[in-house]
Amino acid sequence: MTTINMLLLVSAVMMFAGIYGFITRKSTLAILFSIELMLNAADINFTVFNRMLFPGTHEGVFFAIFAIAIAAAESAIAIAIMINIYRQLKNTSVDKLTKMKW
Repeated sequence: MTTINMLLLVSAVMMFAGIYGFITRKSTLAILFSIELMLNAADINFTVFNRMLFPGTHEGVFFAIFAIAIAAAESAIAIAIMINIYRQLKNTSVDKLTKMKW
């Protein structure tokens, strides 16, 4: 049986791995994966705190499913943007993206 502390520890590790990946990676795809990792850590927190605070309800689970659906739509849009960037620049490195700056 997993305890709430273990689930929160897994969520914290996922969040910090996502933050580390977001800060250190130069590829847009790796940055997107890091953002998805952080969103999944937040979804785990929603379900864990729902289970802890309101044991008989499922609002946290429904909110997490809604957040996963929003993250999937966001990923589809981000991948479309990355494909467009690659077609124009033949590179997806964040260092090379100067056309999108103001």
